[in-house]
Amino acid sequence: MRVVVTGGAGFIGSHVVTELLVLDHDVVVLDDLDPAAHDGLPTGLADDAEYVWGDVRDPDLVARVVAGADAVCHQAAKVGLGVDFADVVDYVSRNDLGTAVLLRALHDRRFAGRIALASSMVVYGEGRYRCATHGVVRPGPRRVADLGSGRFEPPCPVCDGPLAPEPVPEDHGLDPRNVYATTKLAQEGLCGAYAREHPGTTVAALRYHNVYGPGMPRDTPYAGVASIFRSAYAAGTAPKVFEDGGQTRDFVHVRDVAHANVLALAGERAVHGPLNVCSGTPRTILQMAEALRPDDGPAPEVVGSYRLGDIRHVFASPDRAAELLGFRAAVGFAEGMAEFADAPLRTTAGPRPPTRNSGD
Repeated sequence: MRVVVTGGAGFIGSHVVTELLVLDHDVVVLDDLDPAAHDGLPTGLADDAEYVWGDVRDPDLVARVVAGADAVCHQAAKVGLGVDFADVVDYVSRNDLGTAVLLRALHDRRFAGRIALASSMVVYGEGRYRCATHGVVRPGPRRVADLGSGRFEPPCPVCDGPLAPEPVPEDHGLDPRNVYATTKLAQEGLCGAYAREHPGTTVAALRYHNVYGPGMPRDTPYAGVASIFRSAYAAGTAPKVFEDGGQTRDFVHVRDVAHANVLALAGERAVHGPLNVCSGTPRTILQMAEALRPDDGPAPEVVGSYRLGDIRHVFASPDRAAELLGFRAAVGFAEGMAEFADAPLRTTAGPRPPTRNSGD
């Protein structure tokens, strides 16, 4: 099977490419090596894939890349919270315009096959909460006065009482709370619209939770918190943990995420719709910081500061992915964090290669 992987030189995409090649699929990678994520040509790229260095927003180039594709794995995106709202144009352009250009190219060749879309748990906003009196409720935006006084847990929007977080199922209401989250939800909508108009197409919208593992980018504004903490320890400094460290997330290893993609692309069953890609075992940010701490490393520093765009708790139910996709995460938290503590982060093998464009 010929599989096109956009963003296939990135952290998650490169692991997807590796697993596809192990299964003897033909893989074509389209990646523009965005300088925000890549200092140059990254190490660890698979020798047996075909690499096209170019922009997913280039319609003629994308049309040539997707010719003959049996399946498409769309990983290309600008990730993370960025620096500030000034990043909004770049996020919308790279994530949503890029997706639209890809889908237009697929439409022009009447593609009707499997698409695996890299979505994110950020589309949920805050996770699922239950009030002892009012049942499942959706808390409102976190209040500056509460955060400033150290009240980090969102209260019940009806009685202002305490809430208990619960695993988020895929049919939970969606409430993207920052620019990146909004662009990921738009990607899901665009791909869903394509599938409705092209019978035979399925889109597995893989809502990644907190992905970590070998090959993560280093401590940039676009890196994950696990990478940022690990880089702090490597520099001999204490990682700074926001709020009180009690924020709950689901940390899932990149090899598990890659396997979920491969199941969506080439598994026995074509699956359509959103799927949580998670471990199913929530951990706090402070627990993650402690798990990465070297034996002689400084204790994490809980600083109490906050960011308004952050959420308090979001962790997922893995049941739908297990039932429909046959996916269960295999790498446990302790095992994965122990490996990641010493695993290589992204490094550069050489200068960025020339990018191709529609005229090449």
